[in-house]
Amino acid sequence: MKIKFKDQFSLGVASAATQIEGGDLSHNWNDWYAKGKIKDKSNPARATDHYHLWKEDADLMAEMKIKYYRLGIEWARICPNEGEVDEDAIAHYREEITYLKDKGISVLLTIHHFTNPMWFEEKGAFTKKENLKIFLDFVELVVKSFGDIVSEYITINEPNVYATNSYYFGEWPPGDKSIFKAIAVMSNMASCHIKAYGIIHRIRKEMGFKDTKVSFANHVRVFDPKNPRNLWHRICSYLLDRAFQGAVTEAMTTGNFTWPLKRSKDIFKGEYIDFIGINYYTRTTASGFGDGTKEDVAKNDLGWEIYPEGLIRCADQLYKILQRPIYITENGTCDNQDAFRSKYIYQHLKVIAESKLPISRYYHWCFCDNFEWVEG
Repeated sequence: MKIKFKDQFSLGVASAATQIEGGDLSHNWNDWYAKGKIKDKSNPARATDHYHLWKEDADLMAEMKIKYYRLGIEWARICPNEGEVDEDAIAHYREEITYLKDKGISVLLTIHHFTNPMWFEEKGAFTKKENLKIFLDFVELVVKSFGDIVSEYITINEPNVYATNSYYFGEWPPGDKSIFKAIAVMSNMASCHIKAYGIIHRIRKEMGFKDTKVSFANHVRVFDPKNPRNLWHRICSYLLDRAFQGAVTEAMTTGNFTWPLKRSKDIFKGEYIDFIGINYYTRTTASGFGDGTKEDVAKNDLGWEIYPEGLIRCADQLYKILQRPIYITENGTCDNQDAFRSKYIYQHLKVIAESKLPISRYYHWCFCDNFEWVEG
């Protein structure tokens, strides 16, 4: 059955530098591989070699009539050492972005997507407030380097996922298991986004541009009680929602920091997004303080429930509060045999088409096969 989209709706694709580019770079994920922490022992230094195959990939996008591409840049490639800028890396990304534009493909540029240069990681990365200026200096470098050819930016990808996997569950580098560090990282990343929002708009305005759009890619999911009649299940689903996504979303969009996050004195309430960026994949059913999934539902190869209706539930909840255009900045599934991927995409696009929400873009994750972090 065909899907009829709204007139202003467009399809796009997305990726992250570390997951597709490859490169023997000094960053936290290559270090994590060297420590034997990747489940299937695969090496991110190879990935899918997009750094060398980018032109072929861009041609494929154009052949598919893709008009929007969410592209990530690699901080460790641009700044291999503290205080050092690799102009060749900047020239490479400029060439790639310009080529995409010439093909009629508009770039949404992601500045941070889970990966830190080792020199930043070894300083404590986002756990320490004194390190935030380092990231903000990088943001300024990025916008001064690409601001004339890129108008739309994602400051940070999924700060809640980064914080919890890296500092609470300890499955991602640096492997810490501290709820206090996880909360500090979420708080500091929220502050970084707010300040980066101002930096990007300021620099682009100084360049003479008025069409700047800035947001962050917000990993959201539905948290439902496993048994809606069970009070404890309802309490757990509420608290998980608040701790994982509700508080950080409120902080990054409005500057209002509530439990469990802490606001810096130099952060003020305001409006800090130009569109709502939603990364949506699944639903969690809560019976305790863990990641629960119903037994009798369709799941992908990672064991995540396939729940298309949740995309609209999440988008509707955010739109009622924020009243901004909506981009689905990530949606896709893990299907190693391509047994259900087409159905998954169709089901999610169908609920978007049927929705009355102002969803103007859908970026499929991922454009090509990718290195799936700790899964390999």
